[in-house]
Amino acid sequence: MGEILDLFGEAVPANWGERGRPQHIASQQNRNRVSMLVALGWSNVRIAAALFVTLPTLRKHYFSEMKFRDVARDRLNATMATKLWDLFMSGNVAAGKEFRDFVEKNDLMLYGQREQPVKPEKAAKLGKKEAAEAAARQPDRGNRLGDLMARRQHPVN
Repeated sequence: MGEILDLFGEAVPANWGERGRPQHIASQQNRNRVSMLVALGWSNVRIAAALFVTLPTLRKHYFSEMKFRDVARDRLNATMATKLWDLFMSGNVAAGKEFRDFVEKNDLMLYGQREQPVKPEKAAKLGKKEAAEAAARQPDRGNRLGDLMARRQHPVN
């Protein structure tokens, strides 16, 4: 007979329904989940909360996944690249586009560049009254009235 699963597909501990709290069973699905969350940079407290376990239980059952924290992101990226490449080679055009974007992001990371260039800030838009006032402060010297206004604003002594 195989193991008994609950509604969510998790294994039911052998002492379920007896005295004391049932022991946590580390499933392969939870191991994969912990590896992914470690790769995404989640803290141990956050991972334990997501699995509904305590920190000691997390360290006890998932210590092997936790010890690869330094290389977990690289392993996740390598797995993603491999999956995208396999999909592309099987004829999936969308996977080819995603793989190209993935490679570009990876190249930017290698060369220490930003993912997107920083856009310069736009100047604040002036309303009609402000624009008219700014235009009045700089009269057109190409005609007599503008020349007269310019001389009155900035008289030459």
